[in-house]
Amino acid sequence: MVVSKMDAHPSTYTTTLHTARSANIVMAPERLGAMHQNRISFVRTMIRKMAQQQWKVSKHDWQLSPQGFGHVIYKLTTPNYCYHLVVFCDEIADEDRNDRVIAERWDVTFALISGDVDVNLLEQLRANVPLQEAGRNPNNVLVLARANKSVRMFDHIVSHLAQGKQPCPQELAEVGYILRTTAVYGNGKFGIADFKLLEQNADFSQSFSAQMCAVYLLREFSLDWVNYLANQLGGPQSATLHQELQRYLGVGNATGLGMAPYLINHPTIVDRWMTTREQALADVLQSLTNKGKTDRLQALIAKATLHLQQVVTINETQRQYNSEAIENLQQFTRHLITHDDRQTTWSEFIKQAPVMALEAEEVVLSCLMEIYPDLVDAYQDRMNSDETLFLPSGKKVQDLLATLNTSYQWAINIDFSQPENQYWFWYRSQDKEEPRLGVRGVEKGEEKELPLDVARQVNRLYHALCDHQPDLSLAEFLVLHPQHRAIARRVWTLGHKQMGDIQMNVLHRDALPMHLLRCKLAVFGATKFDPRSDRWVRVTFFQGAPLLDEIHNQTYQDDWIFPLLPSHEQLQDNGPIQGGNTL
Repeated sequence: MVVSKMDAHPSTYTTTLHTARSANIVMAPERLGAMHQNRISFVRTMIRKMAQQQWKVSKHDWQLSPQGFGHVIYKLTTPNYCYHLVVFCDEIADEDRNDRVIAERWDVTFALISGDVDVNLLEQLRANVPLQEAGRNPNNVLVLARANKSVRMFDHIVSHLAQGKQPCPQELAEVGYILRTTAVYGNGKFGIADFKLLEQNADFSQSFSAQMCAVYLLREFSLDWVNYLANQLGGPQSATLHQELQRYLGVGNATGLGMAPYLINHPTIVDRWMTTREQALADVLQSLTNKGKTDRLQALIAKATLHLQQVVTINETQRQYNSEAIENLQQFTRHLITHDDRQTTWSEFIKQAPVMALEAEEVVLSCLMEIYPDLVDAYQDRMNSDETLFLPSGKKVQDLLATLNTSYQWAINIDFSQPENQYWFWYRSQDKEEPRLGVRGVEKGEEKELPLDVARQVNRLYHALCDHQPDLSLAEFLVLHPQHRAIARRVWTLGHKQMGDIQMNVLHRDALPMHLLRCKLAVFGATKFDPRSDRWVRVTFFQGAPLLDEIHNQTYQDDWIFPLLPSHEQLQDNGPIQGGNTL
């Protein structure tokens, strides 16, 4: 398997259908914090499903003022049902434009609706969707979300198009989107549809698929919006944004600490995500190399290298990671070029490659998965999970200790008497229940600490078990120590899964929540990671993805990993864009 300078554990294997990486490698926070989009990330599977099933989208209602305020409705028709995306655009002051959850006004608020939208429902949505958390919506609302403009990008594009000119590509590269979402809610939040209602829905039964679809449609609206406003300002002399530039622009996302607790509170889902990815990757790594695949991999590595060169980030650490990854990928490319035609498995081939840092290593693995769609795509519908945590009857203390010793050494070995190992505590803010970090013993709120301290709970459980006879029944132990019931169920359940818990002490002074954010965003399919601190990050979704009028074109449908700024040659054609909003 790939050896990394940052691996804390040897490259041991566990057995699945094929040999896969061990949980000690995969679930280490530094590796999770280096993940990239791959073929079974949610944005990729969403686009493939829309294309394969011939989903159709059209503008249903366009009620914007010449200044761009009002509402727009898009109609989505699948082979199974009909949905509508309702978008509200409001004028807000610059000082009210805030990406944090404490914001109360946004440039755009939107909702994905199951079924038709009549006059009464539209008025109900108009009264509640712009309020977001403060509103209440019916349960035919599948997704509730909001977004803000990148004001500089928005104004740059509209002003240039109004004058009949295309915007500067380099300006677009600095941001990569027109709108960025600051929250995309599903799963029963604020009265909207619970995920249980979607489990039998043929369109959105996969986790987060409704949210991904809503964001994809928002991307189309953002493009329609700037073209509309340019035409309102410039009239006949105005231009339409070049199709290559439209495709390059995605939807931004600003994500903070609020995303991190999800990965801790839903461990079986995280295990399923990572296990599925690792099984798909294991199938790929056991495949034999050949000239065609090697050439394809080399082209993708070159694309990924250029993508990293084009990523603009204010974060010096991320810049260093990207720079190191570029150098590693260039070395890997030289290894590819010198590879003879002797067939070997990709696993063996990579073992012989130069050592790579995590960022480059994960790029290579995503690229490898990309060249085997016949193997990888078979896993795309396996991302859902039963979240039940269980502890079988009849087990003894020694049984749970055996599980802990096998799967939780990373937590057992932590000395929690050392202040740095429980430096932080997690709590929720009173105003909007926003997850926050406080310094233990210094800041207020410790009495309201959230139970996200899995490592500490595991450690306490282990030492409590060690104080009892090995043949004592677990039922008796938990009667004596009821405070350990929840963590005992978690340990037994996750300890018997392939990937198990994320191996991270979130209380440690040097713990980086960014690793958790990056992991979840990569599973969703985000690109262009731009950390703004160690607690929040900006990313882009659907950058490089096919537009609605080309989604059925095989050229664009599945060839958009590591999006690139269009070349000068690609932008030479400045004629009108062909096609409309109907697939």
